[in-house]
Amino acid sequence: MNPSIVERLRSAGRLDRVFIDGEWVVPQGQARSSVIDPSTEEPVAEIALGTAQDVAAAVAAARRAFATWSVSSAQSRALLLDRVHSLILERAELFAQAISLEMGAAIGFARSTQVPSAAQHIRVARDNLASYSFVTHRGDMAIMREAIGVCGLITPWNWPLYQITAKVGPALAAGCTVVLKPSELSPLSALLFAEVMQDAGIPPGVFNLVSGNGPEVGAALSAHPDVDMISITGSTRAGVLVAQAAAPTVKRVAQELGGKSPNLILPDADLARAVPAGVAAAFRNVGQSCSAPTRMIVPRARLQEVERIVLEAAASFVVGDPRSEQTTHGPVANRAQFNRVQEMISIGIAEGARLICGGLGRPEALSRGFYCRPTIFTAVHPQMQIAQEEIFGPVLALIPYDSVDEAVEIANGTVYGLGAHVQGEDLGAARAVAARIRSGQVHINYPAWNPHAPFGGYKRSGNGREYGIEGLEEYLETKAILGFQDASAPSTD
Repeated sequence: MNPSIVERLRSAGRLDRVFIDGEWVVPQGQARSSVIDPSTEEPVAEIALGTAQDVAAAVAAARRAFATWSVSSAQSRALLLDRVHSLILERAELFAQAISLEMGAAIGFARSTQVPSAAQHIRVARDNLASYSFVTHRGDMAIMREAIGVCGLITPWNWPLYQITAKVGPALAAGCTVVLKPSELSPLSALLFAEVMQDAGIPPGVFNLVSGNGPEVGAALSAHPDVDMISITGSTRAGVLVAQAAAPTVKRVAQELGGKSPNLILPDADLARAVPAGVAAAFRNVGQSCSAPTRMIVPRARLQEVERIVLEAAASFVVGDPRSEQTTHGPVANRAQFNRVQEMISIGIAEGARLICGGLGRPEALSRGFYCRPTIFTAVHPQMQIAQEEIFGPVLALIPYDSVDEAVEIANGTVYGLGAHVQGEDLGAARAVAARIRSGQVHINYPAWNPHAPFGGYKRSGNGREYGIEGLEEYLETKAILGFQDASAPSTD
């Protein structure tokens, strides 16, 4: 463990406080929560948890600040976001160490992906704000896009900084004020982010952070009548609870929820290219991504060849201490997730899927920590639990098909529709298949990540979109003013 992150936050008094109305304040309750290092299963810090009363204070501060922030110039908001972006990059190593400590990300992955991708969300929000037309004209109408109001933002533990910036950036760009509830399981990077916001000069009340659990803080935020919008990233179960709590006040609810994403390997795909990249994508962040392509749908005639390649790809993984430069995959983030992965591996074995890699328990030589063995099942039937349920861990299912129509049916055959992949040499055929998949994003032949691409789900994967222009517009209301008359048009007086 590198104690510098915890000691830095402790000495500054951050672990004992929430951030409300521009100040670090002691929460009104006595509840506390331990931060567990998943590589050792030992507590490394303790944070104070907020209460419904703290949520009320934060919402009141956000409501007061909205009156001025919502009418501030786009230029001033863009300058603030530019300072936030710069500070994240300046403190990138602090963020990377915090993420590695709090949720077990390999330090190399935290440095190369978790932190830079989070900074990109702020940059994109800034750039979109600079070019966005908040007022357009249609005949004698003015179509105005205005900030929706006070936004409650609920973020998960698996991409702790990335999901914060994906919400805070566009919300602030739109002119909204926010109350953030980060996951109490990985709160250290969120506290560092609140420091960034303060040091960037955010006006009091525009950004507030209340640490806490879902039943107390999340529920209070969702139900609060002065919150105009809730945006949650989390499990489908959590999304349903938030939507139910928000319903009586008819607030907007944006949900980025679970997934069971397919990776459809077409018959003409170059397996030497398509399969190793698919294995890497499925096990990225130790499989703890809602859009992880953990169902590889492959031609039955090429199944044995795919099995050989996936085993070669998995053999390159180094599972171990997340602070080691040699580690490619650390532990899963917490005990509940470790238990979930073990349970689903047991179910896969009981269902009759053929285990060709990994299995139950920790990797050899690792006697403690929430480490899971990278696990691959083959000959998986599409209706097996391991092919239908989100596992959120390093478990890949190989599902054979006999025709492309059957492959598309399998791809669409879950309650989810968040991400998807299609691999094939004939780009026209791949595009045609991509168009048939019911999913918020489809990646053809592993393109580079694009922070401008809208992201969100069909079916039980959620409602609404994040990232890019669509992510900005999620935080805007539309107002039509009839009889406005375009000022550029000739006068009729």
